[in-house]
Amino acid sequence: MVLYKASTQHLYSEIDSEAVILDIDSGTYYGLNEISNRIWQLLQIPSSEHQLVTTLLEEYEVTKEKATEDLQHFLQNMSNAGLIEVVNEKAPIG
Repeated sequence: MVLYKASTQHLYSEIDSEAVILDIDSGTYYGLNEISNRIWQLLQIPSSEHQLVTTLLEEYEVTKEKATEDLQHFLQNMSNAGLIEVVNEKAPIG
């Protein structure tokens, strides 16, 4: 199972329900809206796409298809920017 986790190599600050992330190496700021900020909070612990979508469906009025599509887009963008890490969980042997 693939898990995603927020990188700890960046500065993060909340402003009301939104947030900004600063990439210290490049000096680039990334703005997060309320939902993106919530996903970032959830990514403080390794989480699967399924876990993230389930939480979004519980907390926001959105269809599963829209939540999945938006989450995949967010994860891809954050991964490309080096803001999240992909962690492969090993399947138990036995």
